Amino acid sequence: MADLIQIRRDTASNWTSANTVLAQGELGAETDTSKIKIGNGSTAWNSLGYLIDAGGYITATSTNTLTNKTLTSPVLTTPALGTPASGTATNLTGLPPAGVTGTAAILGANTFTGTQDFGDNIAKKLNLLDYGEVTNAIGSTGGGTQSIDLTLGNSVVATVDTSANTFTFDNPTATDEMCGFVLFLTNGGSQTVTWPTTVDWPAATAPTLSASGVDILVFQTVDGGTIWHGQVASTLSS
Repeated sequence: MADLIQIRRDTASNWTSANTVLAQGELGAETDTSKIKIGNGSTAWNSLGYLIDAGGYITATSTNTLTNKTLTSPVLTTPALGTPASGTATNLTGLPPAGVTGTAAILGANTFTGTQDFGDNIAKKLNLLDYGEVTNAIGSTGGGTQSIDLTLGNSVVATVDTSANTFTFDNPTATDEMCGFVLFLTNGGSQTVTWPTTVDWPAATAPTLSASGVDILVFQTVDGGTIWHGQVASTLSS
C-alpha cells in the first residue's frame, strides 16, 4: 500500500481561534476554504498570508511587487483602480460608460443608442455627417398664447387657426452662446399674429404672412433672448 501523506488541517474558524505557530516549512490547510498557509517557525497563524487555495487565487496580506509578470484576465475586487489621469478609448460600444466624467478622447466609429446628454458641455473639432434636428411639431395653435420652447427642438412646425395668436420664445441657451430656430408656419396670415417684443425685424417691420401657405422664418439670438433677430427665409404657396 502506498504511503499516505497528510498535512495539518482544520476549519478556518478553528485555525483563527487557536492562532497556531507553524514550524518552518510546515503547511496548514483550511478544510472548509481549501486555502493553505506555510509556517516560518515564528509567525502566528492569523498573521500569515495564504499561499494558494484550490481555486487558484493568490491572496497577499502585505505589500507585494510584481515585476515583469503577466496577469491573464484578472478579476480585481479590492482595491478599486481609481481614476486614470488620461487615456484613449478606441472602438467602444455601449457608451457612455458609467462614471466617466470630464474630457474623453474617443477614436474610431462608434454607435450610440438612446439620448446622450452632454450637460451643455462643448464638443470640439466635430465633423457632422447625415445629421438631423429634432422638430417640435406644435400643430394647430388654436389661438391665444403659443409657446415655442427651445428645449423641445430647434425646428418648429405650427399652423395658425381659429383666432389671434401671440407667440412666446422660451428657454433659449445662455447669453454666451448663439441660439436659433426655424419656424415653418402654415396660414400665418389667416389670423392676427403677434410676435415677442424682443424680435428685431429688418427695417423694424414684421413680415406679411401668407393667409394660405407656408412661411419659413428664422430667429437667432446671441444674448439669451434679450434680442431675437428675425427674418423670412422663404414664402411658399399651398
